[in-house]
Amino acid sequence: MSIRRLSSHPSFRAFSHPAYVKVWWGGLISTLGTWMELVALGIYVTETTGRAEWMGRITALAFLPSIVLVPLAGTLADRFDRRAYLAVCTLGQALIAGALAALAAMGQLTLTPLAILCVLHGCMSALTLPVFSAMTAVILPPEQLHSGLSLDLAQANLGRIFGPALAAIVLTRGGVAWAFLINTISFVAVLVALAWMGPVSRGSARPGEGLWSGVKRGLLAAREDVGIAAALGGTLGVAALISPFIALVPVLALRVLHGDAATASLLTTVQGVGAVTAAVLAGTLAERWGRGPLLERTLLLLGPVAAAYWLSPTVAFAGVSLFILGALYLLAVGGLRTLCQGRASAELQVRVSGLFNLVLNLGYSGGVWLQGALGDRLGLRAVTACAALLFFALALGVRVLLPGRLASLEARLPPPSA
Repeated sequence: MSIRRLSSHPSFRAFSHPAYVKVWWGGLISTLGTWMELVALGIYVTETTGRAEWMGRITALAFLPSIVLVPLAGTLADRFDRRAYLAVCTLGQALIAGALAALAAMGQLTLTPLAILCVLHGCMSALTLPVFSAMTAVILPPEQLHSGLSLDLAQANLGRIFGPALAAIVLTRGGVAWAFLINTISFVAVLVALAWMGPVSRGSARPGEGLWSGVKRGLLAAREDVGIAAALGGTLGVAALISPFIALVPVLALRVLHGDAATASLLTTVQGVGAVTAAVLAGTLAERWGRGPLLERTLLLLGPVAAAYWLSPTVAFAGVSLFILGALYLLAVGGLRTLCQGRASAELQVRVSGLFNLVLNLGYSGGVWLQGALGDRLGLRAVTACAALLFFALALGVRVLLPGRLASLEARLPPPSA
């Protein structure tokens, strides 16, 4: 099916914009490499330490820099040409990935340099991701924003589908060094896409505005808009209580279900398939039910499905529940991100995108570390299932106490085009 025909479907309308298509494909290639590296890291750390807490620590180190740097990313990006800014950050990511590959190839990779490189990688990601997300809002008209942001998440999950499968092959035949090297090379695709996509609007920093003044302006805008504030609160809950399942897949596969690297790769792939399936259906579901009601229903289902996954008695049951969980997670994060971006003014979209990523990363890193640490002491199933049920209780409480609140907030966004 051609891109032109595909873009006529509600979920794929963003593909009607050539600049978006170029960035999307470049990002997909890079994402494949990233997921190869993530699987390799998860298996390396789990096999080296045998503890879920260490996987939580490494994940937290990768995301903790976002606490400081993500709020600055939007303000920094407003001071430079955004393509050049992203190119420099992408080059930095490639250099860090190359250092990881070199250490592994020389047999010098230990937990200490691994942790340092994860912190550096987290710094570059924190400076990059908000600008990429906001570029989607810049490239696309408002009525196609939901399509674009859903496709962005689908891109990440296509990497989740094929990246682990490639990782399993590479790890079997070449080891972790080759997985890290391929990830290093994959960043070239992003640089090529940025070169080919054409001009992008420059930032909108006010004359004489300092970095912290710019950050404060973004924070005030988020606090004063009830929709953005609600979306950020929902994102924190999802990130802290549900998202840790992403990093802890290898732990469940190896320690609880007594599988191997292939089992971990399979489960990671299944989650990606569920997410991509949801991305294909997201536009149709949003037009049928409305973006607000779709988000409400998704948040209510997330907790029970996540609990079912953590309590899975077999690999097959885990795979089915993880497929559904992957789909719901994409709809939830995509809906919350759309609510944030759709309500932000054009001037502050990068900064609001940064705040969204900050909340998501902070909740995720803290949730992974805490659930991993408690899981080592109290049992992984018990801790993670309880976290999922706590999220369900919170979502149900909001639904009962504030019926229709998300639907009314979402209604202020531009409706999808016919």
